[in-house]
Amino acid sequence: MLNPNLEEIQLTKEDYERYSRHLILPEIGLDGQKRLKAASVLCIGTGGLGSPLLLYLAAAGIGRIGIVDFDVVDYSNLQRQVIHGTSWVGKPKIESAKNRILEINPDCQVDLYETRISSENALQIVEPYDIVIDGTDNFPTRYLVNDACVLLNKPNVYGSIFRFEGQATVFNYQDGPNYRDLYPEPPPPGMVPSCAEGGVLGILPGIIGVIQATEAVKIITGAGTTLSGRLLLYNALEMKFRELKLRPNPERPVIEKLIDYEEFCGIPQAKMAEAQQQASLPEMTVQELKQLIDSGAKDFVLLDVRNPNEYEIAKIPGSVLVPLPDIENGTGVEQVKELLNGHKLIAHCKMGGRSAKALGLLKAAGIEGTNVKGGITAWSREVDASVPEY
Repeated sequence: MLNPNLEEIQLTKEDYERYSRHLILPEIGLDGQKRLKAASVLCIGTGGLGSPLLLYLAAAGIGRIGIVDFDVVDYSNLQRQVIHGTSWVGKPKIESAKNRILEINPDCQVDLYETRISSENALQIVEPYDIVIDGTDNFPTRYLVNDACVLLNKPNVYGSIFRFEGQATVFNYQDGPNYRDLYPEPPPPGMVPSCAEGGVLGILPGIIGVIQATEAVKIITGAGTTLSGRLLLYNALEMKFRELKLRPNPERPVIEKLIDYEEFCGIPQAKMAEAQQQASLPEMTVQELKQLIDSGAKDFVLLDVRNPNEYEIAKIPGSVLVPLPDIENGTGVEQVKELLNGHKLIAHCKMGGRSAKALGLLKAAGIEGTNVKGGITAWSREVDASVPEY
């Protein structure tokens, strides 16, 4: 309803007071505020990006907000997901978000979809809304959201974050480019680490999420120039913004239907390959490792392949750090050989994936080893709770 009948939309006396700072802006004014009240916005995800953008959309006076999420609030979310509070830990994120939205704007209609968005339900969920905002953090869902927006002709306000860098743009708006013009093919699985693996500055999603909210308000009100056709890049460490031009690719495939996006991004194949690799390696549980350490045995080396900053956070007593990147570039292989000196090799990481990869590389170099199932996370949960879990 991007072109509502403004004569049918009435602002209340409280609306005039609440949105007075909008009403005196010539670029928004009375008509713009009525457009905001008539608008509907769907936010996919209530995490780092969804949290700030939902707060500001509610405060701006959006009349209807839909939220899609199936996760619960975790303590690790609170560093950046500012819509949630400590009292909501363990409870559904969408309920937490709705509670906060209605505190800000009790007149907002909040629709909740406590489900994973998929090829089976995406069109049905997206169809009733004027604008979709993508606050997700994985490639299959980004392609899915993009294709659903293309099929239904909905603007897609995009943002992404990693470590200290973020980007934002508007897809599928006024004949502009869509996500497939930026990323025609997905990167290989595992090439781009998640925030859980690589970390993220807690403030960063606030910046990018607020930019997404700004773009949505501009689309609704017609104020200003949107980011359609422009990719905004932000580096928080350098405090620099850059801009790249985006154009539709005339040779891109025509989107005719929703597909299996996990398959498209190679996720099942990667999981199968990882499972096969892990199955080919000897494994031990953290309880077995604890028994070995307690026995006083000296015939093994416990190798930690995490990054140095992770090693500073938490470590298993007696472990030796050789980061996976060093093993990948070859320098770590020689270091491991020197450490072993005829001893057995036991390797761990945070949860078992990186150490399995390291052991696969070491095996190719003639070094056999055993992987610790569940890594230091399992050690913290099942053996020693004093070891911080991150």
